[in-house]
Amino acid sequence: MTKIPVFTDDPGWHGNRLKEAFAVRGYQAVFISLKDCFLDLTATSSGVVIPGFDALPKFAFVRGVPGGTLQQVIARLDILHVLEMLGVKVYNTGRSVERTVDKAMTSFLLHHHGIATPDTWVCESRHEAHEIMAREITEDNPLVIKPLFGSQGNGVRMIKKVDALPVPMEAHVDGLYYLQRYVDSGEGVWHDHRVFVVQGKAIAAMVRRGEGWVNNVALGGRCEAVAHDGELAMLAEASAKAVDIDYCGVDIIRDHHGKLYVLEVNSIPAWKGLQGVVDIDIAQALVDDCLGLLE
Repeated sequence: MTKIPVFTDDPGWHGNRLKEAFAVRGYQAVFISLKDCFLDLTATSSGVVIPGFDALPKFAFVRGVPGGTLQQVIARLDILHVLEMLGVKVYNTGRSVERTVDKAMTSFLLHHHGIATPDTWVCESRHEAHEIMAREITEDNPLVIKPLFGSQGNGVRMIKKVDALPVPMEAHVDGLYYLQRYVDSGEGVWHDHRVFVVQGKAIAAMVRRGEGWVNNVALGGRCEAVAHDGELAMLAEASAKAVDIDYCGVDIIRDHHGKLYVLEVNSIPAWKGLQGVVDIDIAQALVDDCLGLLE
């Protein structure tokens, strides 16, 4: 059975589903951390060493890029870039991962391509951030402040008054202010949508309902399947195209006036909650698409 590297530090439920899906197609998924791979730029090496692989595989599946220092993260992304340069199909690519783990770049690309997304500001200056907050809140526009890197709703805060910045602000934002206008999906009936897109096509969607304004499944959001077509699908597919990605989870919110906005595009999306409410085998769809790119 041909081996395929799946880059992750924590295979868990998603890893098991991918392993089963690869086995259906005659491949053995081998879980490997990018921390254990390295560049070997000598005459006898292929350029990248992947533990357990004597030669470079035809493709690699990216399920996780571990955090670390700036140098460590760059080196791990370098591995993905170099593999692509050496002819390995990397799914998702290092470039698409870079574009989507960085919320500022994701927001810019959505805005640049004319995709509805909340007004957003990104700055280093505490003074400038305070000015933005003062102006917006004076106009009765609450703001959401998020870590530039992060997922599953961790570290997300709402700002409704400008008398003082949240404390300890420097530790929370790591010296950078990513501010986004809050979209009210309905006081008391908060919800948003996750649309799963594979190779430019929406294949599944759900609505997430929470007890507060953050609806992530990891924070207790309840999942319900919804149709993956119409305006919701078109917006998700346009978002995937804007960031140029093989597969992704697109987070979309509908305000209380009915307008849809794209909040985020996730290049390493979880789909356990979504799988629990839809019939399509998402892991198999991903594996089939990944292998199809080689045919």
